[in-house]
Amino acid sequence: MSPAPQLPLALRYPPDQRLEAFVAPPLGALAQLQALAGVQGADWVYVAGPAGVGKTHLALAACAAAEAAGRAAAYVPLKAAAGRLRDALEAFDDRALVALDGLDAIAGHRDDEVALFDFHNRARAAGAGVLYTASVAPDALPLTLPDLRSRLSQCARIVLTPLDDDARREVLRERARRRGLSLDDAAIDWLLRRRGRDLVTLTGLLDVLDRASLAAQRRVTVPFLKQTLGEG
Repeated sequence: MSPAPQLPLALRYPPDQRLEAFVAPPLGALAQLQALAGVQGADWVYVAGPAGVGKTHLALAACAAAEAAGRAAAYVPLKAAAGRLRDALEAFDDRALVALDGLDAIAGHRDDEVALFDFHNRARAAGAGVLYTASVAPDALPLTLPDLRSRLSQCARIVLTPLDDDARREVLRERARRRGLSLDDAAIDWLLRRRGRDLVTLTGLLDVLDRASLAAQRRVTVPFLKQTLGEG
């Protein structure tokens, strides 16, 4: 089988998902991830936190940083690989960094846990780097394999907590700026109040607003938001 074509970095890892674009990281977290991405033998990292706090952002960003440093990386959403994890992971034995996002999806599935345990050991022996993410710490995952829990517990830990509204505003301003959009405080407040505080959803709305603003040649104001998003 011929190798898959290499996509440009910007297409594999969206430009919003970069280490430097992460708002309000825990102290030292970005330096840990930059080291994992760029230095062989750096501490492996386990990122824990509830949904919507930026675990996927950091996993993608670490992969982007590794590839920018000339190191092959792979991002693996475990929910998509559940039930066939051994085959999925064997394809990445040659990568310098592998980000395994969402351990919750395979916890409790013994075949997948054994596959992950074997991969963990292979990666360690090869000197590769691994980044794990999950909603909870290793001790709280419903794992059936004690040895896997032990391996995960040896990773350096980054714990993420939900952003407050000020930090969410900063994220939206920065992501809008990257698209060439100008969002004033009133527009941001309207989005947070009327469209919730989930940043994945809000970022998707920025793409919609970017296209609508260009098509209408109008600034993004509250009246424009109401018109474009069908409220008012």
